[in-house]
Amino acid sequence: MHFIDTRCYYVYILTNQNKTVLYTRVTNSLQQRVTEHYKVGLKTFAGKYNTYWLLYFEATKYIKNAIAREKEIKGWSRQKKMDLINTMNPELKFLNEEVFGKWPPEEIVHR
Repeated sequence: MHFIDTRCYYVYILTNQNKTVLYTRVTNSLQQRVTEHYKVGLKTFAGKYNTYWLLYFEATKYIKNAIAREKEIKGWSRQKKMDLINTMNPELKFLNEEVFGKWPPEEIVHR
């Protein structure tokens, strides 16, 4: 299990079951946010495309750095994003259970 520091900001990339969508965002609570993506309705992008499978994340201490990194990654081509994911997760495994323990979550973890 990876160590999740609650005093950090995370840039993360989610995908759907078939790995056809890459969804990049930033949060200060990785487990809470991914769980929210899982529980969300169809009104959001994440809900519509079922993007709640964690492929990649990185941590930084400062929110400005996280936001800048999110914008940088969002501007990349799919191939460049896949190259980044491969640096941490070359098997393209869904990291939800490894990082959060039990998956799917029974309830939303509160921040």
